[in-house]
Amino acid sequence: MGTQLSSKLTDIDKLELLKAKALISERINDDQQALIYYNQALNHIESIDLTTQDINQLQCDIFCSICDIYIKQYQTTPAKTYIDKALQMADKLQLDRKAKYLDRRGKIERLEGDYNSALLYHNKSLEIKLEIDENKGLDVSMSYSNIGSIYNAQGKYEDAVSMYEKSLQIAMSTLGDDHPHIYIATTYSNIGSIYDNQGKYDDALVMYEKSLKIEKSILDDNDPSIATTYHNMGSVYDHQGKYDDAVSMYEKSLKIEVSTLGEDHLSIATTYHNMGSVYDHQGKYDDAVSMYEKSLKIKLPALGDNHPSIATTFSNLGLVYSHQGRYNDALSMYEKLLEIDLSTFSSNHPNIATTYSNMGSIYQHQGKYDEALSMCEKSLKIDLSTFSSNHPNTATTYSNMGSIYQHQGKYDEALSMYEKSLKIDLSTIGENHPNTATTYHNMGNINNRQGKYDDAVLFYEKAAAILIDTHFPNHPNFATIYNDMATCYDRLGLHDKATQIRNKSDNIRHDAQRLDEINQPSTALTNQSQDQQDEVPTQFNVNPDLSNHHMQSQQTSNSSSDDDQDRTQQSLYQTLKEKQYFAAYMQALQQGSCKNKVIRAMYIGPQYVGKSSIMRVFTQQQLVNSQNATQVIDQSDKMVHLKVYKIKDRTTYNLRYIWENNIHEIVQLQYDNHKKINKYYNQPAILQTSSTPTASAHMPTVSTDNNLFLKNYRDFFQYYFPSWINKTADDSQYAKIWDFGGHSIYHVTHQLFLSSNSIYILVFNINQNIQDMVLARDGHSLNRTYLQSMQEWLTSIIGGSDNQNKMIASIDDDQVEYSLPIVILVASHGDYITNKQQGIDRYIEFEQELRNTMARYDSNIYSSRIIFNCNPNDNSQTTLVEREKCSSRLHEIMKSFVESLPFMCNPIPIRWYIMATILHVQVGTIDNKIQLSFIDQITATRVHKIMTIQEIQSLAEDLGLYDGYDKLIAMLSYLHDLGEIIFCRRSGDCELIVTDVDWLLHIFRAIIQLQDCPSGSLHMKSLYKEAKETGKISTKCIDHVLQTYKLDIATKNNITTIMEAYDILCEIESDSNQEERHYFVPYLLRPDVEELDLTQYDVSEMLYIGYEHSDIPYIPDGIYYCLLSSCLKEWNNTNVEVYNQSAKFYLTESYYCYYIIIKKHSSHIALQYCYQKSDNKISVDEVKSKIQKSIYQNRPHDIIKEKLSSLMNDINDLQGKNLIQCQNHKCYRLFESQTVKDWMYSHQEHEN
Repeated sequence: MGTQLSSKLTDIDKLELLKAKALISERINDDQQALIYYNQALNHIESIDLTTQDINQLQCDIFCSICDIYIKQYQTTPAKTYIDKALQMADKLQLDRKAKYLDRRGKIERLEGDYNSALLYHNKSLEIKLEIDENKGLDVSMSYSNIGSIYNAQGKYEDAVSMYEKSLQIAMSTLGDDHPHIYIATTYSNIGSIYDNQGKYDDALVMYEKSLKIEKSILDDNDPSIATTYHNMGSVYDHQGKYDDAVSMYEKSLKIEVSTLGEDHLSIATTYHNMGSVYDHQGKYDDAVSMYEKSLKIKLPALGDNHPSIATTFSNLGLVYSHQGRYNDALSMYEKLLEIDLSTFSSNHPNIATTYSNMGSIYQHQGKYDEALSMCEKSLKIDLSTFSSNHPNTATTYSNMGSIYQHQGKYDEALSMYEKSLKIDLSTIGENHPNTATTYHNMGNINNRQGKYDDAVLFYEKAAAILIDTHFPNHPNFATIYNDMATCYDRLGLHDKATQIRNKSDNIRHDAQRLDEINQPSTALTNQSQDQQDEVPTQFNVNPDLSNHHMQSQQTSNSSSDDDQDRTQQSLYQTLKEKQYFAAYMQALQQGSCKNKVIRAMYIGPQYVGKSSIMRVFTQQQLVNSQNATQVIDQSDKMVHLKVYKIKDRTTYNLRYIWENNIHEIVQLQYDNHKKINKYYNQPAILQTSSTPTASAHMPTVSTDNNLFLKNYRDFFQYYFPSWINKTADDSQYAKIWDFGGHSIYHVTHQLFLSSNSIYILVFNINQNIQDMVLARDGHSLNRTYLQSMQEWLTSIIGGSDNQNKMIASIDDDQVEYSLPIVILVASHGDYITNKQQGIDRYIEFEQELRNTMARYDSNIYSSRIIFNCNPNDNSQTTLVEREKCSSRLHEIMKSFVESLPFMCNPIPIRWYIMATILHVQVGTIDNKIQLSFIDQITATRVHKIMTIQEIQSLAEDLGLYDGYDKLIAMLSYLHDLGEIIFCRRSGDCELIVTDVDWLLHIFRAIIQLQDCPSGSLHMKSLYKEAKETGKISTKCIDHVLQTYKLDIATKNNITTIMEAYDILCEIESDSNQEERHYFVPYLLRPDVEELDLTQYDVSEMLYIGYEHSDIPYIPDGIYYCLLSSCLKEWNNTNVEVYNQSAKFYLTESYYCYYIIIKKHSSHIALQYCYQKSDNKISVDEVKSKIQKSIYQNRPHDIIKEKLSSLMNDINDLQGKNLIQCQNHKCYRLFESQTVKDWMYSHQEHEN
């Protein structure tokens, strides 16, 4: 034993020596030699017959070290290979090591641009660390810092700051508030970088100064960390336009780096690089090129030709060449850059998006607008798939597309792009950021071009106000804005004001030249002779171990001087047209309408069958791998994914845009009719000379009531009119696409969200048989079959429909009659099918069994024979082509049905569209810091998440849009059919309207699918546990569940009113004087709830209440649970126990008690009563007799039948029947009967 132990120690010594040699090689930047030593160590471990725990740990650490080298070289594939090897062994080691390896994995995902996966790994690491260290030490602090870095990369700056502040708080509590530590200094720097990104430059400098103070107190004056902080401060000064201060900081950083790291260190290359960026901003292009060349001279020998850091410098050289007008040289640089990026990253990496965008900028300068737009669209596609629709990079791409449209003279499209950019900027970097100022400037230029000089001035003033807060007073950007503003004042005839503003511009330019701060016009400026130049929001990274991000140019467009006479004529023409449109608009308000153009299309089906994946393929989105449940910190997806999708060409649109198009169509019709009338009578249109648009003399006069609302009408008009100029008619039809997530919990709520005027896409898993149990993502079986789940949906949708109409649809040249609503059957999991014929056979088999079981609904179901392969890991060309074929086929089927639906022919008044626009904006999404449009102001002040019908009526009346109560109800029903609102008709005397559907779904999920108590007292945890075990929940528990929603008392009461009205929950009225209320919510019970056991009871014969299978083949779970709530409400009995598919209600008389058992069968409800067993036969007979007498008098079975019939009336207009089961063991069929021995009390006994 002693010899063996000595041998193992010798192995450890050898391994430690090789590891030490590798570390020395790394320190001198000889990564290849380091890899040789590490591999020698691994080979030695392989030669050891019996390894120890220490050797296993050392092997994992070596895997991790090799991973770090590959990360530094941006070779993510081998980096993943080695860290995954470490993770495979980690379960045998300490948990803290596994957490460390998970963080490495997250770092790799971040480098690849997969931020969601990175977040997942860092969250897993954090979870482990919290499990190990309840006191939340530095390891936990570092995890929060890692998560903050991901949020920063995603542009979620507020979330990033929150994470860094958590990190800082833990670090300071661990190390002591007054303890100077380099980690605290680093965290201050991280927060500073966020503020820098947000344009909060003063706050950023405060953070960096805090960091610098700590560093100077514990480090040598020449420590590289101090150099890094100087570097970061230089970045802030550069962004502020304080270029001399920026250069000064970089020179301080450079001095330290050269003295401590040597002249060839990569940190020095980074400093040269960013100094080049400052010179570029100053217009010192030769100096900029010199700095970039110095940077490359260091980087190329150390990193090789294909490293992303080399690509970054090529990118910046491209920008300089662009600013010099050397567009071919710039394009050559970007092509080199693209070649490096494509060889290093996936085709969906953010760096590649930036390169496409910058290439687009070059094409734009060359006047190649189509090529420029193509590049920007490529960039946008990557941005949207990698980040989100709300990331600063996405905003920059929209801005660049706006600039291209502007140069093409497509001002409406340009303004739309700038508005998208502005919306993102305001939500991510805020109002007070230079990029926001650039967007305001660009929007001012558009309005200037369109002759809207007042609006242009407002935008210029907003831009200037931001620069006053973020830049020094004489920053060159002010000169450009003031010059543009002066041009507008001249064209408005305010020449004195124009001269005053222009003098400001000239003074700034003069000061700039006198101080020699700018050798040439700044890249952010537009001079008189040039239409546009680039404003470059440069991103810096001072950590040499990480790649510098590419810089994406954001275009600032400026109006060139046009002929004043042409401008005047254009302005007069626009004023004339505006007056004519206003007259047409006033006419349209009286009687205008157009055909409905929007329908809801809902993806439905059993759990985990791939509905979301099919929806993503259908709407041409990227497929994503299934993710684990949210861990520790993450952003959960919305439960309802909503898209508005053009049936004609499968393009996605904003619903508000569609409403506005419809309003334009209605007004345009009146406008065209008015012109025809004038032409017929050979008369010109007569217009008022007032400066405000008024009705034409040829239009009917406005009523006295309407005169009261004339200001509102004008404000509405001013909101819509700018988008009507040069707009063409659009007769497209649209589908508003819903994808129900987590749908099994909504069975009880289906009737609230479903509509008879919708199209449904019912998805099934072609790899499963219809009688198989539904499989969860982890492979375990749920407690229902695919058939039961399909029955649930079909009965809820078709049976619950109040639309029993039929329609003729022409598909594949066949004219076929279908019943409404239409359900299109589609299959998923086509990747499991080996050949086409096998897929068709399985599809037909599944479909036939479904139709046989649900024969009543046969004419509602359309068999598409479409089988989607949505495996995200299978993106072969064959699969992509097949997906496109499936999507196109489904699109054609939907289009055929939509074009034939009666719902699409209904005329929709213009007033409904205006009200829909007001109600459409989700409450809470409007930033009060920006100047709101008239409609947004109304939404922000008058629209709430839940409103009474009286509030809606009052709003319509105040705006002059009310046209009678019946039409108001019809409008709300229409919006309900589209899923825009939830119109709750059953909510008592005060009908309720929910304007935020997604919000209501989240609340329903929180209550119905009660999760484990996340925090709170032991008493609160016990309330959660009791609710899940009994189906009864207290108001205290509900308040705790909903605390994150910050609901007021009235809103909470409205929510419970809705849930009670639809029998989703039922208040339990207690005889005690307790203030706290309790509710019965049977859906709280988990699938593994125990079965009902009646072995201790005497039970009656079974009485069945239900329907013929041909009439109603299935009673939905939602109806069953509503029945239980309805019965509890009827009997007001708190003593009810719920089991799997059954419930036991306690009923009592004077001297005895008994239970009513309600069980769910496929198309029947089974009833029994039972009572406690007794050995005394006389006593039992007496009890039984009294129970039968009670049943005869109180007739609970009739009450249950009445309740069921009432609930099923929403499903089908049929009355339930009393049925009994044949006792012949060969039969057991149910047949109708009015008499069942145990349920009928004889008349003679009753008389006695």
